[in-house]
Amino acid sequence: MKLRPYHALALLPALAMCVGAPLVDRMHASVGGVPLLLIWIVGAVLLTSVIMAVIDALDRRSPS
Repeated sequence: MKLRPYHALALLPALAMCVGAPLVDRMHASVGGVPLLLIWIVGAVLLTSVIMAVIDALDRRSPS
């Protein structure tokens, strides 16, 4: 499999967890009674699914 530039999108969820989560953890906020860190982690998981679907769609479109 040939790596293409859009495969770099897969780094976004990892960065969201490795860089964003510690920053969000410092804030003691909540949204509707749910801690902001939990919302951040769930959002990162959902973002991972969306990004992987986009990468898969782009892989199917590109010629081999």
